[in-house]
Amino acid sequence: MTATRVLLDESEIPTQWYNVVADMPNPPAPPLGPDGKPIGPEALAAIFPMALIEQEVSRERWIPIPEPVRSAYRLWRATPLHRAHRLEQALGTPAHIYYKYEGASPAGSHKPNTAVAQAYYNAQVGIRRLSTETGAGQWGSAIALAGQLFGIEVRVYMVRVSYEQKPFRRSLMETWGARVIASPSRSTNAGRAILERDPESPGSLGIAISEAVEEAASRADTNYSLGSVLNHVLLHQTVIGLEAKRQFEKIGEYPDAIFGCCGGGSNFAGVAFPFFADKAAGKKVRLVAVEPTSCPTLTRGNYAYDFGDTAGLTPLMLMYTLGHDFIPSRIHAGGLRYHGDSPLVSQLVHEGLVEAIAVPQLATFEAGVTFARTEGILPAPETNHAIRAVIDEALECKQTGEPRVLFFNLSGHGHFDMAAYDQYFRGELDDYELPEQEIAASLERLPKTG
Repeated sequence: MTATRVLLDESEIPTQWYNVVADMPNPPAPPLGPDGKPIGPEALAAIFPMALIEQEVSRERWIPIPEPVRSAYRLWRATPLHRAHRLEQALGTPAHIYYKYEGASPAGSHKPNTAVAQAYYNAQVGIRRLSTETGAGQWGSAIALAGQLFGIEVRVYMVRVSYEQKPFRRSLMETWGARVIASPSRSTNAGRAILERDPESPGSLGIAISEAVEEAASRADTNYSLGSVLNHVLLHQTVIGLEAKRQFEKIGEYPDAIFGCCGGGSNFAGVAFPFFADKAAGKKVRLVAVEPTSCPTLTRGNYAYDFGDTAGLTPLMLMYTLGHDFIPSRIHAGGLRYHGDSPLVSQLVHEGLVEAIAVPQLATFEAGVTFARTEGILPAPETNHAIRAVIDEALECKQTGEPRVLFFNLSGHGHFDMAAYDQYFRGELDDYELPEQEIAASLERLPKTG
């Protein structure tokens, strides 16, 4: 009988993270300071511990995972690889569909993979307070959990629209001891400036990042923690794909195409980057990042230097961007409402080594419901984007008769997203495709780097 779940023992949890930079054909572009000149690692020392800064700039292929981090990973890792037999049958496709279930973590998503690492490295240098941002609340939940594990106080600036849409995510963060603040807030200069211009601002990840960075930079006892985008964050997430490679080996399969939803890049990178090593060595495998049509960073943004936050407090990074002051629409996939994207993912898309597609909101919820009714797991709205792309690919296989192996990262459950599903069932959700003139207006305000 073909297995439904492929399991690994705790002893098989990876001992090293994989650094995709080692296999990229071109080195990453350096971050720039306000003067447009490259900055060194010392520029980040005010808000990050040196161990994370070293990982941010490393070109080593393998980075050892500290034993205290692996010990924390044992709370939920290794996560299972599932064969979606019932989904395949419902679609009538010859494709083999697999998913890695990261909803098995205590926080219900892939985010703790980097949260526990970041909390550990900060605790090692005596930091006892972290500030951060969160969109849908998955990252905020993860860093709240990690703070509790390593004795660190956590303050979370949560994008206001998600703060209102997902009150129980806030409750979960508070259960783990975090202080949660709706962003934009009146606690920071960045937040107050936004509210003066627009008292009803729904917020954005860019705004929340500005507030969290401002707090960290203004207090000697506080560091900043980020849940996506930066190189070290994506590095920590590669435990997902590394485990998956072992699991596929156990059953004698290998994916033809790998899908991950993409907002800042950590979900997609975690599942796809370890397979990029094979692609770089000549193996045929497609890596597909899936984003919303309402926030189409990779598919319609500019590849340019931009700030990672709205207020312009972060270094300038070369990435696909819709403009740092772009405010996305109020879609329910709050974790994908980011104006930019990971510089590493952006570079691989720009060089044609990674694919990017955008899908509309209603089609993603339709896919999520189909998945829940066949596989039993209710996905988070973010993951529904990857599921939509996989279903479309599987239906194409149905037409061609080709039995491709399709693999995606089920990065979180949707238990805190029932209000969104209720709206979908009541016909109250709609599709929003970003007008070209709105993108153009935002891109006109990109910083000039010479």
